[in-house]
Amino acid sequence: MDKAKPFDIPKREIWEAFKKVKANRGAAGIDGQTIEEFEADLASSLYKLWNRMSSGSYHPPPVRRVMIPKSGGGERPLGIPTVADRVAQEVVKRRLERVLEPIFHEDSYGYRPGRSALDAIRQARQRCWRSDWVLDIDIKSFFDTIDWSLLLKAVRKHTDCPWELLYIDRWLKAAVQLEDGSVVARTAGTPQGGVISPLLANLFLHYAFDTWMARTYPAIPFERYADDIICHCQSEGEARELWRAIDARFTACGLMLHPQKTKLVYCKDWNRRGDYPMISFDFLGYAFRPRKTIWHGRLFVHSFLPAASPNALKAIGSTIRQWRLHHWTQMSLEDLAGRYNAYIQGWINYFGCFYGSRLSHTLLQIDAFLTQWARRKYRRLRRRPRSARAWLRRVRAAAPQLFAHWRFVAISDRTSGAV
Repeated sequence: MDKAKPFDIPKREIWEAFKKVKANRGAAGIDGQTIEEFEADLASSLYKLWNRMSSGSYHPPPVRRVMIPKSGGGERPLGIPTVADRVAQEVVKRRLERVLEPIFHEDSYGYRPGRSALDAIRQARQRCWRSDWVLDIDIKSFFDTIDWSLLLKAVRKHTDCPWELLYIDRWLKAAVQLEDGSVVARTAGTPQGGVISPLLANLFLHYAFDTWMARTYPAIPFERYADDIICHCQSEGEARELWRAIDARFTACGLMLHPQKTKLVYCKDWNRRGDYPMISFDFLGYAFRPRKTIWHGRLFVHSFLPAASPNALKAIGSTIRQWRLHHWTQMSLEDLAGRYNAYIQGWINYFGCFYGSRLSHTLLQIDAFLTQWARRKYRRLRRRPRSARAWLRRVRAAAPQLFAHWRFVAISDRTSGAV
């Protein structure tokens, strides 16, 4: 090995990492360099990165922090590394993931290959039918409060590769550039938005929560998607005991339960008696609560079911309004469908899986804007709103696949939401 290159990092791994970063897209970091600009001189860019990583001289630049709105109100900090730094993180992530993936808990779903949020929701729905109580856990500022010493201890348990350990340590300690341009040091946490951050967060909670639950409360099932966690208990007493134990466990690990957002929920349905103040919770964009459904094809009863949450539907409605479809009269219906169907289909793929009628009501806002579009585009419909609605119904009947939501809405209406 070249004495100037103490670390043996295959060039092929840098190339494979870049392909993954390019596929994931993403904004520019503090240097303002886009993926396209990085790729313009790709051979040189990748060689420089490999050379610095192999020699141990690679130091990650500060992460650009932006504040993004949260669905429930407030803002969440998002850290955006440079393109080169994302490639470097992807190299280490790919190597470490191969070691960690086999040991992660089966009910950890977040940011794992072959697992999804819908898998977690599907499992939670089944378990809410079997257990009366849910402990809905919210960790306060989780990504910003991860204890570095505990995390690095967990990392060292699974790798002794010196350059992996070196760069993980440097990424954890990289400074942050705020929106006003100032650069500040960090003392804890791993930035949301970093390529390797989700894997490190999963590893931290694997030991802080998953293995602890399996060891201490093996009879209590849970679903965890990154730091979103719900536990299923058979009684209120069991749930309250678990709450106290988790609070103590997280305190010992340097974490804190959110005092307002952590809550105990009764999974009320037609077969469960008693009145309790909390009978709903949100999980991964879905709201779980009692809902009317069809039982054995003929009887309407209340079952504890997930559906797109009010916050999620509000965000979708806001996006639809921002499209201002009725102003795009220079475009054809086919053009509009081509422009927005990817967004619509994405919502259907995620929020249409359970109790789809909740989503279909929101998606019908698109048709209201399309009716306005027709009245602006065609003079004969300008003063005739009923005729415009009838015109759109005829278009839907003739081309039911044109807009992604048309067929979905029709199916949801027939199934009365019991999806």
